[in-house]
Amino acid sequence: MHSRVQLPFGRSVKRFMPRGLLGRTLLIMLVPLIVVQAIALQLFYGNHLSIVSRRLSDAIAGEIAYTVELLHQTHSPADREWVLEMAREEFLLGIRLEPGAVLERRKQANILGPMDDDLAAALRQKFNVPFTMDWTSDPTLVLIRLQLPDGVLDVQAPRKRLAIGTLFLFVGWVVGSALLLFGIAALFMRNQVRAIRRLARSAEAFGMGRDVPMIRPEGASEVRQAATAFNRMQDRIRRFLAQRTEMLAGVSHDLRTPLTRLRLALAMLPRTDELRQDVTEMTADVEEMDRMIGGYLAFARGEGIEQAEPVNLSSILDDVAAGARRAGTVLDLDVPADLTLKLRGDAVRRAITNLVDNARRHARHVALGAVAQGRSVLVTVDDDGPGIPADKRESVFRPFESGSSGGTGLGLTIARDIVRAHGGEIVLEDSPMGGLRARIRLPV
Repeated sequence: MHSRVQLPFGRSVKRFMPRGLLGRTLLIMLVPLIVVQAIALQLFYGNHLSIVSRRLSDAIAGEIAYTVELLHQTHSPADREWVLEMAREEFLLGIRLEPGAVLERRKQANILGPMDDDLAAALRQKFNVPFTMDWTSDPTLVLIRLQLPDGVLDVQAPRKRLAIGTLFLFVGWVVGSALLLFGIAALFMRNQVRAIRRLARSAEAFGMGRDVPMIRPEGASEVRQAATAFNRMQDRIRRFLAQRTEMLAGVSHDLRTPLTRLRLALAMLPRTDELRQDVTEMTADVEEMDRMIGGYLAFARGEGIEQAEPVNLSSILDDVAAGARRAGTVLDLDVPADLTLKLRGDAVRRAITNLVDNARRHARHVALGAVAQGRSVLVTVDDDGPGIPADKRESVFRPFESGSSGGTGLGLTIARDIVRAHGGEIVLEDSPMGGLRARIRLPV
């Protein structure tokens, strides 16, 4: 049996990965683009531009070295001035000698590109003397100072003879093209993701029982196909619900008609001492049969006809509590003044009523509460009854799995179906009152 090993590196990468389809798609497109551009930049920068920069630096360093060599071979001030003048005219360098001066060493700032490093390497190769370079004081000149035996040689080299303009053009082209392609991809993918999001919202709303119009297919062919399939599925489900409702309406009429005749027949029987007890028991049986048929039909019919709308949940809980108290139940109510959610009000009322009725059949004291928590509302029904063992709490939600005699086994099933149709969940757990707690989570 093979098991998947999750590496720590993989977990750290997933933590920084975008969660949405748009972000992940753009990342998939952007990363290869950046890698390709970086490789192209490195190849161009590391070969062509580097070679050009070294050649320009070698040319400047060679001209300065030639001038210094001529200065070493001349001794009279007039000859030295003639050498410097010729260097200015032929090499286009601002150059002068400061006799007896001592070079001041200062910290040199680096600039973008290889020009300063290449010039420094060329000067070290030509001269075995201290020197300084200043690339920042003058935007048009590079100031070079060399320590000679009899003074300091001050050189002002034109920056354009060392600068590589193509480097900035190439970097601008790389960054600009990447941003342009990224923008086009983002605009295109945004339209695709918008269609998928609309499909997801419609599916979620339809699954919660809300009336959702048909989706207009748009986007890529696969997205259009999914939207068309969703529209067909929605239409088939609506037709099925309509047919089932019509059928159940007929079943309800057919089943309740003989029960009505039985009620009339029992009502017309004489109330003699011999028949009184039998009539009472048969009447109770008919009422029980009517209640069970109502429960079965409600389970089969569901609550799909009612449309969701903003409903005051606090008012529904007040009504459920009042009904339980009229039936003789000791019930504590703790709900906020106004909890408004988009719900199918009658369906939610039925679900909570089923939970409260189930609690009061097994307990003396019931508590009903609600509280808002972030983007959901929690409704709790607690009791002080015997509770349900933890290993059997899931089974009582199955149809006809009644936890007590006399029940239809559909109350909890109907409650869970209603809650799940709203996008929520219902669970059973231990109650602080010592019995059972039914906890409902409804999304806001």
